Amino acid sequence: MKSINRRMTFTALFAALLAGVLAFAPAAPRAQDNSSQDGGSSADTEDTTYSQDEILQKARGFFGETTEGLAEGIAKVFEDQGRPNAYIIGEEIGGAIGVGLRYGEGTLNSKVHGSRAVYWQGPSVGFDLGGNASRNMTLIYGLPSQEALFQRFPGVDGSLYFVAGLSINYQRSGDITLAPIRTGVGLRAGANVGYLHYTKEKSWNPF
Repeated sequence: MKSINRRMTFTALFAALLAGVLAFAPAAPRAQDNSSQDGGSSADTEDTTYSQDEILQKARGFFGETTEGLAEGIAKVFEDQGRPNAYIIGEEIGGAIGVGLRYGEGTLNSKVHGSRAVYWQGPSVGFDLGGNASRNMTLIYGLPSQEALFQRFPGVDGSLYFVAGLSINYQRSGDITLAPIRTGVGLRAGANVGYLHYTKEKSWNPF
């Protein structure tokens, strides 16, 4: 009887989370703006976005010079998305037994809008087991203002990559794309569906 109740509870959690994710998910991936590519950008674009060398230098200062595959991982994101116009550096913790949670905090940086503290939290459901504490650098594309970050960002299906000790995935809402790059992924490498909610204040409510 207890086993049946546990299965019913898990099914209800899965259905509720999946409904929430679908409600905030974008209709379809957006085509990237070629003007944001690392090569051939205008002077205006260079003044408002970050080059691959700039991001790599900041990442090495944060993750450490010896982080394996860091340049390869960043090159992968630039190949996919081009030049970011903002980034977050921070730390997060998380864990999952089917249903998972993730919490993080860091600093949002932009050449145009400056810096400010940000927090994020979110649930996930799927074939996901384990825990992790990781450093996180999130590259941001198409961010029109700091305020635009404070919303829910669903993960993009099939966007999880592992590059020499790093994990990379993409999250998207409207015209804004986030590319979290993580180290210290631990044992948590399962497939899941979920979102992250970025907020101005720290919250323990993952929804």
